[in-house]
Amino acid sequence: MTEDKEAFSHHISKQFNEELEDIRTQMLEMGGLVEKQVNDSITALIEGDEKLAEQVRLNDNLINQMERQIDEECMRILARRQPAASDLRLIMCITKIIVDLERIGDEASKIAKRALQLVEEGQSPRGYVECRHIGHHVRKMVQDALDAFARLDSDQALLVAREDKIVDQEYKSAMREMVTYMMEDPRSISRVLSILWVLRSLERVGDHARNVAEQVIYLVKGTDVRYMGLTNAEVEVKKS
Repeated sequence: MTEDKEAFSHHISKQFNEELEDIRTQMLEMGGLVEKQVNDSITALIEGDEKLAEQVRLNDNLINQMERQIDEECMRILARRQPAASDLRLIMCITKIIVDLERIGDEASKIAKRALQLVEEGQSPRGYVECRHIGHHVRKMVQDALDAFARLDSDQALLVAREDKIVDQEYKSAMREMVTYMMEDPRSISRVLSILWVLRSLERVGDHARNVAEQVIYLVKGTDVRYMGLTNAEVEVKKS
């Protein structure tokens, strides 16, 4: 374990240790549910599973509750413990990460809504292969970002940030194909538009996963890389 990682593991107060570990655990549990929501929403879309789509919509309320609960606990720790240095950084990162996780949950709910709409209207003639592919890609990004947080691994977090560039390219390519198809077959416009909104939601999931990864880099390295670009972020991560 590196010196940086040890700083997040040892505190004078045993109770403070437990409080920090508790909010870390709660955040990772929220992240696990969010990752499942993304996976289930895509499955519901591709398989036309109305029941699963409804469950995703219902679970969104649970995710919102988890965000509020974790945020309130972080605020209590800040007020009661007045943490400094790495402890403060950990708490502030968690408060930001849960916002991105909640927004990923929102995007999954939007996808589930489109899945229900397509159950009623009939399947789109195009776009399911693209949704499956990009959906798998961004779900893995969410998983890897959470794993990077759990292991305080800035190198893995950087890989997630790199993957977002690839997702953006895949999204643009898929959008061009869908628009071209709508122009060729105007009768499909309504259903293909639903696929376009799904693709947009998946692209946003990738953005939020990147945000989580950037918070992990800040947590481990103490440098805010959100606005410095990927190349400069790579330089910061490689610093000892």
